[in-house]
Amino acid sequence: MKFSCRRICSFIVLVYLVFSLYAAYNVFFKRATVSRVHRVTVSTLQPLKLGHGKDLAQSDERGDWNPWEEDDKLDTIALQQKHKVSVKVQERIAQNRPKVHKVQIWGKAAIGLYLWEHILEGQLEPADAAAQWREGELRSGKLHFSFYTGPAVVPGHIPLDTDSVLLVLNGREEQKISYATQWLQHVQTLVQAHQVLHVAVVLLGNEQCNNNWIEPYLRKHGGFVDLLFLVYDSPWVNEKDVYQWPLGVATYRRFPVVTPRSEMLNSRRPYLCNFLGTVYMNSSRVTLMEVLRRKELDKHCITTVRDKWLPRETGDSLRKYQEALLQSDVTLCPVGVNTECYRIYEACSYGSVPVVEDIMTPGNCGNSSVAHSAPLQLLKAMGAPFIFVKDWGELPAVLEKEIQMTLLEKHERRKKLVAWYSRFKLDLKEQLTDAIENTFFKSG
Repeated sequence: MKFSCRRICSFIVLVYLVFSLYAAYNVFFKRATVSRVHRVTVSTLQPLKLGHGKDLAQSDERGDWNPWEEDDKLDTIALQQKHKVSVKVQERIAQNRPKVHKVQIWGKAAIGLYLWEHILEGQLEPADAAAQWREGELRSGKLHFSFYTGPAVVPGHIPLDTDSVLLVLNGREEQKISYATQWLQHVQTLVQAHQVLHVAVVLLGNEQCNNNWIEPYLRKHGGFVDLLFLVYDSPWVNEKDVYQWPLGVATYRRFPVVTPRSEMLNSRRPYLCNFLGTVYMNSSRVTLMEVLRRKELDKHCITTVRDKWLPRETGDSLRKYQEALLQSDVTLCPVGVNTECYRIYEACSYGSVPVVEDIMTPGNCGNSSVAHSAPLQLLKAMGAPFIFVKDWGELPAVLEKEIQMTLLEKHERRKKLVAWYSRFKLDLKEQLTDAIENTFFKSG
């Protein structure tokens, strides 16, 4: 029994010695097996340094070392490269995108509404025409227009956010000229202060074309106005810095923007012609009314005459006038102080063909250096499909021809007139914007 216990104890001692030797071998002599994570750790410790000369081993002792830092850096670099490419693409797109130039329009004459609402097709807020302050914005090609009008629009109280201004003025009579001059002097002050660099003017000129008062303000005469768009057949028109501009409709009487409808274009109109207006003594209008009565043509026409011009329309008189245009095949347009009159454009709005008295009126209007077809050289140059007469004695033959026309022929002519008027306004819009772009923004 003693022998057995001794053998057991010896065996235990032997096992302990063998285990101790094996443990010592593993610790001091056997090469350690390194995993992938350990390999990354070991290879990273040597070459990479942190800021201030501290290596990753030291960082690891603090517990903030990241074994995936190299992959993160590569991802960051890739993102930065993508961002740079994206920025370059955006810059290239921006370079190819047309530059937009801001132009403010200050409408201080009723023809400003014809420019804004009929030619540029802009909207105004508030919609109430009697509002003290109205404004609107629109984009046309490379130009961004903002429009201000109303009694509250006075010098020095318009938020100027551009160096380019288009001023709409009335120079028809002395009182209007005095008011227009105040605006020009205000703009001149802004030019001298370098707040405004480019100036254009749309001017309702004098009906006898006596517009010399504005000459000193034109750049070619030492002034600051780069472009002038002038109403009536002025000999100043050269299509370089002076362009002819249409009189348009009587916006001061609140004549609306008319949208052509199928019924308006294709209906049978009950009257051959119309004339609602003032008949001045010793004028061709007297002759017109005599011809209508003598030939009993007034039975086929709507005629309402007065002996004194009235500057304002009532709601009722405007409605009757619009109905006369809408119910007549042609509209009679005798000359007044000038050959050009609002009635021409208002008739076009409703598809009633203007019968225009094609004679020169007294004054300084006439042929320009680029057109020799006055009067109404702008309309003629754009191919207006009107009926022109030199004398109202021609009217009976004109109306007889109207009686002989078929309904289909009248419908086709009406559509042609409305289409022409639409194109006429579009051409004027392009002429205006092209002139401003080429004169104001040559380098842009």
